[in-house]
Amino acid sequence: MAWSSLSTQRLANEHVLLRPLALTDRPELATIAFDEEIWRYFVQRVVTDADLDAFLRTAIDDTAAGRRIVFGVVDRSTGRLAGSMAYGNLAEADRRVEIGWSWLGADHRGKGINRWAKFLLLDHAFERLGCERVEFKTDVLNIPARRGLANIGATEEGVFRSYNYMPGGRRRDAVWFSVLRAEWPVVRDGLIAAPKLAAPASALLG
Repeated sequence: MAWSSLSTQRLANEHVLLRPLALTDRPELATIAFDEEIWRYFVQRVVTDADLDAFLRTAIDDTAAGRRIVFGVVDRSTGRLAGSMAYGNLAEADRRVEIGWSWLGADHRGKGINRWAKFLLLDHAFERLGCERVEFKTDVLNIPARRGLANIGATEEGVFRSYNYMPGGRRRDAVWFSVLRAEWPVVRDGLIAAPKLAAPASALLG
């Protein structure tokens, strides 16, 4: 499929719906986003109403421009917005994309939502976009994220030292992970077989 249509795509299975963030999500985002633990390892912070407005506006603008495709993650068991994830660094010519900018509100963690959302994004990347490589990066200090990426079957590749500035001025070392097309069938089977994931594959909506 054409990557230019990503800005309007909706991905779903019976557990999770991913659809582009919109201005109408602002009230619900405000109920989950003001949690300092979410932003500990992010390159931005959402502390004030102005921060949240900037986060949402940037997400919408980036999606419209094709710089990133920022999805709201909806827990279909409740219909509530659980957080956000994105495709970024889209390299259609090289069939490469990054999955990241991922966060969930406190009430939505530990329920399989993160794993389901990553499954949908990986499945769409390999099965519909024709990707050869899907990559992830995180702060080398973010042990839970590194453990989570390993648990979904991504391979840790190495550390880019002094990669970027963090709020407060710290220079972040970024650790990279990836899943390659040849690895996807095994990763996919592992995700489906994992607890809370014994369910159908993704469906494309809209």
